[in-house]
Amino acid sequence: MRSVSLLAFALWAAAVFQAQPPAATPPPTQTPAAAPAPPQGGGRQGSPASVRPPQSVSNDVYPPEQVRAGQVVFSAQCGFCHGRDAMGGETGPDLTRSQVVAEDVRGDKIAPIVRSGRPEKGMPPATISDSDLATVVAYIHDQKRKAESSQGDRRSVDVADLQTGNVQAGQQFFNGAGGCAKCHQPTGDFAGLATRLQGLQLLQRMLYPGGRGRGGKPPYAPTVTVTPPNGPAVTGRLTYRDEFTVSMIDEAGWARSWPVASVKVVVDDKLQAHAALLPKYTDADMHDVLAYLQTLK
Repeated sequence: MRSVSLLAFALWAAAVFQAQPPAATPPPTQTPAAAPAPPQGGGRQGSPASVRPPQSVSNDVYPPEQVRAGQVVFSAQCGFCHGRDAMGGETGPDLTRSQVVAEDVRGDKIAPIVRSGRPEKGMPPATISDSDLATVVAYIHDQKRKAESSQGDRRSVDVADLQTGNVQAGQQFFNGAGGCAKCHQPTGDFAGLATRLQGLQLLQRMLYPGGRGRGGKPPYAPTVTVTPPNGPAVTGRLTYRDEFTVSMIDEAGWARSWPVASVKVVVDDKLQAHAALLPKYTDADMHDVLAYLQTLK
């Protein structure tokens, strides 16, 4: 299972650059249909974040020390499946959006499930003391309360959750199946990489290296060479391409475009290898490569 798929989609939207096609004559003005009301809580319609967590039936507030103790127990015994923050992990659901948690009153619904498990869903029964279970219930409800009060339903990533990879396996993938060594060298362009980028930022750059332009520079775009039937080849930064038109900013800074049917087009995209890896990565691959990259200091 790919634990970073959600993250991958969010970062892809920020990394992919696609310019707009040449402006077309606008159609006759029409009265637009009324837009549907945005889903409660914001977020992309139809996504989990677009739906607010179910409201808790209990307004109990737990002592901070009990919540802190519960966080320790929860992270150790439940965090792998449900995430350290109870918002979903490798195999377990987001407990802050659980109807069972919403209907729970001081453990009356959570405790039986923890003790008996849910074998049909892959959840084993847990052997836990009454006092520890009480702290876990307190922590889950505290996280649930925070989720209910959150305006944007945004989550952060615990750096410790990224540190699960194997350095040797990551190095083997880098030099072998991943093909990374064909373009990058630990003693060349990647020398000191881990001192420049850490944690989630490093993982983001690894998956989607195009990113956004820094220092006023435009985002990365492939290089394109267009050869007209009569005239010299023109090379520049690709700004748009579809089955009809190809456009670029040439080396002199001029915007130019041609009908695709009348020219020869050759695109040089240095990041294509990264895009090709995205559907092939396993969760272990990504964490292993990240572990290896973090040694390049």
